[in-house]
Amino acid sequence: MAKDKLITIDYCCILIANFLLYFGFWLLLPVLPFYLAEVFQAGNSTIGIVLSCYTVAALCIRPFSGYFLDTFARKPLYLFAYFIFMMAFAGYLIATSLTLFIIFRIIHGVSFGMVTVGGNTVVIDIMPSSRRGEGLGYYGLANNIAMSVGPMFGLFLHDAGISFSTIFCYSLGSCVLGFTSASLVKTPYKPPIKREPISLDRFILLKGIPAGICLLLLSIPYGMTTNYIAMYSRQIGLQVPTGFFFTCMAVGMAISRIFSGRLVDRGKITQVIATGIYIVILSFFLLSFCANLIVWNSTVCSILFFTIALCLGIGFGIMFPAFNSLFVNLAPNSQRGTATSTYLTSWDIGIGIGMLTGGYIAEISTFDKAYLFGACLTIISSIYFHFKVVPHYHKNKLR
Repeated sequence: MAKDKLITIDYCCILIANFLLYFGFWLLLPVLPFYLAEVFQAGNSTIGIVLSCYTVAALCIRPFSGYFLDTFARKPLYLFAYFIFMMAFAGYLIATSLTLFIIFRIIHGVSFGMVTVGGNTVVIDIMPSSRRGEGLGYYGLANNIAMSVGPMFGLFLHDAGISFSTIFCYSLGSCVLGFTSASLVKTPYKPPIKREPISLDRFILLKGIPAGICLLLLSIPYGMTTNYIAMYSRQIGLQVPTGFFFTCMAVGMAISRIFSGRLVDRGKITQVIATGIYIVILSFFLLSFCANLIVWNSTVCSILFFTIALCLGIGFGIMFPAFNSLFVNLAPNSQRGTATSTYLTSWDIGIGIGMLTGGYIAEISTFDKAYLFGACLTIISSIYFHFKVVPHYHKNKLR
C-alpha cells in the first residue's frame, strides 16, 4: 500500500460513520423548533435556550475530550461517545416533559462534543500527513452530504404530518448503522505516553485562541441560520421548500471541497480562509435583505434565497478544512486531540451564542435583524483575522 494512499477501507468506514452520525443530527435539527413550539408551546426565546443547552453541553466537554483522546486509546473513547449519542435519540422518545427533554438534550450535547472530536482525531491518525487537507476536506464532505439530505428529509417528514416519534426513530436508526461502521475502523497503535502535569494547555491549545475567536464570530450567524432559517422564511412569507436551502448549502460545500483541501495542502491556509470570509460576509447581508426584497418581488427573493445558501456553503466549505489544518499546524503531534477540540469548541461556542441571540432578537424584533447582526460580526471577524490571526499563525506554526 502506498504510503500516501488516501482511500482505504478504514477511511471509507469512518466517512460512512461520520455521514450517518450527522444525518441523524441534521435530520432533527430544523424540526426541533417546531417540536418545541407544537408539543411544549415554547416561545422563540425559550426555544433558543433549550436548543443552546445542547451546544453548551458540547463545548463544556470539548477541552476534556481532547485531553482524554491525547492520553488514552482513541477508538474506544470514540465508540463510547458514539453509542451515548445514538441512545440519546431514544431518550427523546420518552421525554414527556420539557424538563426531561432538556436533560436528554444535555446528555446528547456532551456525547456530541466527545464523538466529533474523536472522529476528527481518528481520521487524522489514519490518513497520510501529506494529504491531510484533502482528507479532512472529504471527511467534512460527508457532513455536507448529510446536511444536504438530512434537513430536507426531516422537514419533508414534518410537513407530511409524520409524528415526531417516528422522526426520532429515523435519527436513531441512522446512528445505529453509523455505529456499526465506526466499529470496523482499525486505528494505528498508539503507544502509552507519559501524562504531563495538569495544565491549561492540556485542555485548550493556547496558540489557537486567536484563530478560535475569529471562528467563534463566524459561527454565531451560522448557528442562527441552521436553527432558524425555516422559521425566518415562514416569517417573511417566502413560499419555498426550506429544506432545499440546506441542499443548496451542502452543494456549495461539496463544490468547495473539490479544490479547497488541495490548496490547504499547498500551504495556502490563510488565503483560503480569507476568501471564505469575504463570501460569507456578502451572503449574510443578502440574507438579511431578503425580508425587504420579498415585498418588491417574491420570485427574485426566492432565487436569491437559494443562491445565498449556495454561497454560504462555498464560503464555509472552503474555511472548514483550512481552519482545522490551521489549528493542527499550531500543535505538536501529541496534542492533535487538544487542537481539534479547541477548533470545535470555538465553533460550538459561536453556535450556542447564535441560537440564543437569534431567538432573543427574533422575540423582540424579527429574524432579519438577527441576520443583520450576524453579518456585522463577520466583518469584525475579517478584520481580526487579517490583523491578528494571520501574523500570529505564521509566527507560531510548527509545520
